[in-house]
Amino acid sequence: MKVCHLTSVHHRKDTRIFFKELPALVEAGFQVSVVVADGKGDKQQLGYMVFDTGAPKNRLSRIFKSSKNIFKKALTLEADIYHLHDPELLFIGKRLIKRGKTVIYDAHEDVPRQILSKYWINSNIRKLISSIAEVTENRICRKLDLIITATPFIRERFLKINPNVVDINNFPIHNSDNKIPEWESRKQEICYIGSITAVRGIFEMAKAMSELNNITMHLAGKFSPDDLRKKVIDTSGWENIKEHGFVDRKDTLDIMNKSIAGLVTLHPIINYIDSLPVKMFEYMGAGIPVIASDFPLWKEIIENNNCGICVDPLDPVQIADAILYIQQNPEKAKQMGSKGLQMVKEKYNWDSEKKKLIIAYNNLT
Repeated sequence: MKVCHLTSVHHRKDTRIFFKELPALVEAGFQVSVVVADGKGDKQQLGYMVFDTGAPKNRLSRIFKSSKNIFKKALTLEADIYHLHDPELLFIGKRLIKRGKTVIYDAHEDVPRQILSKYWINSNIRKLISSIAEVTENRICRKLDLIITATPFIRERFLKINPNVVDINNFPIHNSDNKIPEWESRKQEICYIGSITAVRGIFEMAKAMSELNNITMHLAGKFSPDDLRKKVIDTSGWENIKEHGFVDRKDTLDIMNKSIAGLVTLHPIINYIDSLPVKMFEYMGAGIPVIASDFPLWKEIIENNNCGICVDPLDPVQIADAILYIQQNPEKAKQMGSKGLQMVKEKYNWDSEKKKLIIAYNNLT
């Protein structure tokens, strides 16, 4: 059975596509390929083939030209199943259905809600664009063979229009080879790893650091937009932050292995409240307490399992107090880290989601 994944947006380091779903399908015996648009050329890796249609010049070029090129390449591969990862590729899905192909849509995000927080879209027209996106997405998705969602919340939305929906949560690949260091060897350091934006709490985290002495925050990721960095470095507390830029998986582990807590204090916007950020589970998998936003879903995971502390993400003092508590209570912090690691081993890991993915695929064949 030939399977072809298509993406015009995601890069080759996207964990969900390239290191989770594609290898899982290869392992299950499918003949797998993926078509991308990044300008890095064709390449075989991890048992599947990557085909490149070239990098777009800008966002509009990606939406129109790249989508057209991806469709052309997809047809030449003559796959039995096509798995789409971007909403702009749904129009390709519509054309593939007419050609008798089986089509899957992988909803990584709740796109209509995500649009409401896009800084580069004029705030006066965001609601209109969000509504148009939802109507368009729903109309096409009604006809698809399967919809995969990254969270149960997104699954519930799509179940209203299509009965064939399964949530494949973006839980981390548990690395049993990662040697969790002894708690006593850790330094007085915390970390935030991921995209750096205002709505992901960078200003509040920086201000929280101004409330603390003798503790450093490792900041790893890319600022978006680029000029955000200039504003953040002028914020009180920046002097206690060590900036790393974008880091690979090895450096990510190194940072977490010497930290006493990981931060994921996203703002309470509609697209985050019911999300399941993979970084939260990666902190747990690294055996460190999580300091997270006090969303009901996150409190259920973090506080009910005693894996960390939930705070008001808009309050730098609450964030600082949580950091201080973990710093001053090493035994309790160690217990939180151990409990988080246990939950990842038992429940919040990719192995459990991989099984769901293969069952969903087999139900299509």
